[in-house]
Amino acid sequence: MDELPIGRRVAYWRARRRMSQQLFADQIGKSKSWVDKVERGVRRLDKFSVLYEIADVLKVDPQVLFGGESHRQPDSVNCVDQVEVEEIRAALENYDQVVAFFEPPLVEQVSLDELRKAISHAWASFQHAKYGMVARSLPKLLRDAQSADAAYDDSAMTATERGTRINAAHLLAQTYQIAASVLRKLGEHELGWLAADRAIGVSHRAGDPLLAGVATFRVANAMLALGRARPALDLNVQVAHRLAPASGAEVTPQRLSVYGMLLLQGAMAAARVGDLATSRDLLRAADEAAERLGRDANHYWTVFGPTNVALHRAAAAVDLGEHGIAISTHESLDPEPFGALLPERRAHHLVDVCRAYTQLGDLDKAAELLVEADRLAPSEIRCRPHAHEVLTGVLRRSHGTPAAPLAELADHLGVAV
Repeated sequence: MDELPIGRRVAYWRARRRMSQQLFADQIGKSKSWVDKVERGVRRLDKFSVLYEIADVLKVDPQVLFGGESHRQPDSVNCVDQVEVEEIRAALENYDQVVAFFEPPLVEQVSLDELRKAISHAWASFQHAKYGMVARSLPKLLRDAQSADAAYDDSAMTATERGTRINAAHLLAQTYQIAASVLRKLGEHELGWLAADRAIGVSHRAGDPLLAGVATFRVANAMLALGRARPALDLNVQVAHRLAPASGAEVTPQRLSVYGMLLLQGAMAAARVGDLATSRDLLRAADEAAERLGRDANHYWTVFGPTNVALHRAAAAVDLGEHGIAISTHESLDPEPFGALLPERRAHHLVDVCRAYTQLGDLDKAAELLVEADRLAPSEIRCRPHAHEVLTGVLRRSHGTPAAPLAELADHLGVAV
């Protein structure tokens, strides 16, 4: 991005703000032809007053347009900025369903098949750590899913329409969950809590207890991120007990996966409050569920299975200060199933283990894991405030100049070496 001519940088941010050349020209008091020439490099942009006005309209730091060192960001990893977060917030502030109590909503019919494809693509993108891509698609995805859900009047529905309404509610609940997951990654925890909480209510209307279970641990994740570990623990355990499969028809891969993930998230919350016994009990129960499942799977987007249990055991050990256990758990992972996990899960785990190596003073290994995580899923490192904190911790403990790959990563993130 820094190597681009200034006109190309203006074009990039104008497009990212979803502004046409004409709209942009109107806002800075220029002609569309002037904007086009600047963006193509035909006309020079050398007046600071104009540059600052453009930066103001595009809502970016002027240094971004100048190609300043503190904003180095490779084109392949475009993280989300506050303007784009506000667009998601605006979509979440839609309360058409309340208006529908008083008058039929005026909404466009949305194709559920097309919506389902878009949501599936968003899930896949999230689990491959394409957070910027997902976040920029979320405002429209939320509006479409909300419109699809609001399109039916309960009082005058046929049986077919009732089934369609349930499908629409299911898709809306998924969309809220995607929003909650992405917002948590970006450090927008309050907004993520709102989205996850919405998902629980809509899941009930969809009549799917497993969907509600998945939404529950996303609410608990938001609570945990906000420092509310004890309520997060109680919520996960409470719902896990209600979804615990006994025997017969209840023992489905889907139910085992959701139940298992609730236990894992409960174990993480217990570790955060220093409750070693509860954390181990919950991990043991999750292990049993994973054994019954037999292998790692992605039912209800949980990525639950034996390998993910091991990853959570390592993460819980880090939070409990058992850094040696975290590292030995990592080193005993079977490379084949670990390598088959989705990039988000693997990179997240490497950051967790990096924390353990940092605490034990093995900074070379910590740096190696961070660089490897960046190779696997750049957005997991470059777009997450948590990863920035971990990198800063490694650099602070380092003596002398860090290895070139780590220094380059720090440079990309704008973290002082």
